[in-house]
Amino acid sequence: MECKYRHFFWMRKSCHKKIRTLPHICRQLLAVRSGRRLTKITCPWGAAGLLPACSLQQIAYFCRHNVSNVLLAGTHWGNPASLHLAFFVPTQVTMAKRLFNLVNNEELKQRMLASAEARTTLSFYKYHHIENPAAFRDFLYRTLEAVSVYGRIYVANEGVNGQISVPTAQFEQFREALFSIPFLNGIRLNIAVEDDGHSFYKLKIKVRSKIVADGLDDATFDVTKRGRHLRAAEVNALLDQPETVVVDMRNHYESEVGYFRGAIRPDVETFREALPVVEQALADQKDKPIVMYCTGGIRCEKASAYYLHRGFKNVFMVDGGIIEYSHQCEKEGLPNYFVGKNFVFDERMGERISEDIVANCHQCGAPCDDHVNCANPACHILFIQCAACAARYHQCCSDKCADFMQLSPEEQAAQKPGMVFNGSHFGKGRYKAAKPNGTLSLA
Repeated sequence: MECKYRHFFWMRKSCHKKIRTLPHICRQLLAVRSGRRLTKITCPWGAAGLLPACSLQQIAYFCRHNVSNVLLAGTHWGNPASLHLAFFVPTQVTMAKRLFNLVNNEELKQRMLASAEARTTLSFYKYHHIENPAAFRDFLYRTLEAVSVYGRIYVANEGVNGQISVPTAQFEQFREALFSIPFLNGIRLNIAVEDDGHSFYKLKIKVRSKIVADGLDDATFDVTKRGRHLRAAEVNALLDQPETVVVDMRNHYESEVGYFRGAIRPDVETFREALPVVEQALADQKDKPIVMYCTGGIRCEKASAYYLHRGFKNVFMVDGGIIEYSHQCEKEGLPNYFVGKNFVFDERMGERISEDIVANCHQCGAPCDDHVNCANPACHILFIQCAACAARYHQCCSDKCADFMQLSPEEQAAQKPGMVFNGSHFGKGRYKAAKPNGTLSLA
């Protein structure tokens, strides 16, 4: 990108090596004229822009976050207690970088499967008030694309939630880039328990209204006032107590293949459905110790805050979810109370925690915990299928889908508008084979 810059602003501030008046700088940079467009600047750390102290690096982060192509120069000019800042903004930009993928998904997937590059799969999240999610989304895309990150990330006013894979050889560069963002500095990175490196094949970052959809419209609810985090040893100690209530905050198809023994497992398809269902189930147990868990911690963190808000007294959450709990159990030589598989939302579909198989094939009923999507793209329903049924139905959920896949593309296009498949009729995992020929119905 080639830009022409003009000197816009400079200031001298006694700072004692730290600038403690970022809000004042932000207010003086309320608007920057870039070409013909007037770009309003807002502080990413909240309306008040409160920050106890920020370094030159963080000021630079603020500028990159809020104004495209801003250059920032700073020098102490011989006095370590004073800092001179110069802001240069573009008056002409000749080319803008696309901040999304343009290559066909199937081609990207085949590239990933054929690649021998070692990659590390991980997840992270942070509840934090982000003033301008769209601007932060673009900044984060540039930051992560530079270190070859693939994955799916959601950004909202309430924070950021990501499941990604990183080239193992560039892991430290990735960590440094992520931690350079002030509010993400030092966050836990949940490394996958079981990983073949083929979890994601492109980088996708979306702005959403919330990083975890909850269906709540309560201005008094503060998601940051959450329950106490428990390490693995503390989890096991509480689970050994008979009065402890354990709650799985995941969806039914996740808990179908793995869970903590004795857990309440709500029969729901979404987190927003789970909140009222669990509250009703625990209505007469508000004073008991309640331990909540999910995959990586993000859902049970919000749930714990919500139930505390609703009057529950002793709400705890498994720190880092099933992923971190399993790592801690292995590292510290503790018994792992989770049985089966941990369902994950990427190409792997699950990572094995114990050798127990606690689910069954949806087509023949044999012990099985392998989730797949129907090979018919017009259906694509998520279900559990054993190897024998995969061969019998050609990786499809029914004879109907298997027969449809044998048609030519022209015949499929002609018949598809008038056909109803399981994926267009049932929710995820909301069916089973009722007859040997593969006709499916609600469970």
